[in-house]
Amino acid sequence: MKKLWIALTAAFAAFSASPATSQEKLVVSVWGGNWKDGAAIIGKEFTKRTGMEVEYITGGTLDRLTKAKVARNNPESDVTYTTSHVGYLYQNDGLFEKLDKSKLTNFNDLYSSADRGDYEVGVYSYIYSPVFRTDLMPKGFRIGSWSDLWSPEVKGRLSMPDFDPSHIIIAASKLSSSTPEDWKNGIPLLLKLKPSIKAFYQSDATSQDLFKNGETPVEVMLSINAYHLIGQGVPATIEIPKEGAVVGIGALGINKGTKKLDAAQQFIDIALDPVVQQQICDFHKCSPMNKKTTVSPELAKLPGIFTTEEQWKTQAIVLPDSTYSKLLPIWKAWFTEEMMH
Repeated sequence: MKKLWIALTAAFAAFSASPATSQEKLVVSVWGGNWKDGAAIIGKEFTKRTGMEVEYITGGTLDRLTKAKVARNNPESDVTYTTSHVGYLYQNDGLFEKLDKSKLTNFNDLYSSADRGDYEVGVYSYIYSPVFRTDLMPKGFRIGSWSDLWSPEVKGRLSMPDFDPSHIIIAASKLSSSTPEDWKNGIPLLLKLKPSIKAFYQSDATSQDLFKNGETPVEVMLSINAYHLIGQGVPATIEIPKEGAVVGIGALGINKGTKKLDAAQQFIDIALDPVVQQQICDFHKCSPMNKKTTVSPELAKLPGIFTTEEQWKTQAIVLPDSTYSKLLPIWKAWFTEEMMH
């Protein structure tokens, strides 16, 4: 009896000391706020199918990249949710596992823009495009082209992000009959825009505040933020210029060194499931990546919600992630020096 008691005590001690709880959780790195809530849509279905709980660690885009570099030999997350061009920096630094696309049962149903290479896959897309207050701009004001941001009506009324000037730089290069790679051809046009700019915003919250209080009734804005404001009753119109809107892609990658590789693959596959895609897009007001996703007529009619190959061809400006990640630091340095001072 004494031997049995000793054996049971030892077994209980071993069980108590084992990291069972952490082993049973898939850890996902994601932004906070509604972005975490969007990821939780995937997590809920993942837990339903696998029984494994999902834990989320949150932070800013570049803060999380820096943390991942520091913890490269012992990653604190199994899956990373980020923008695809930042995901390129993860893979370039050896921080992502190569995806086994044969295990992604939904991969063949995706739009081509979802394929971000061997190490990450796009889950949804959004746009940055001109948005304006219909109650504060002259009657009949429209933005049919990016060039309308240079019009007299916009002077002293425009805001745009300071953390990512790529959208306006890409637009200026197109208006200058050039390419983003030859962006310097658009510099004269960019400098002519300075009188139109009243403010630069540092976050989604600042962006929405400037627009909501009317301080900057024209803004280069994230479509998801625009639809959030419209849902709050702000009289706003988002336009797709004839040159196209600049697309961003929310993507998933698997952290190098994860001990839950199969579970991480399954999480990504579930994220691409057409039913889960529908829920994500209804929540964020974004575009699905799975062609088989059922998009409601109300959502499909919104600018920047792409549901056909034709829309992707004619309305979307999509840069290769390698180009985007290489040029963004250069663009930001130039923009800070020449446009913000």
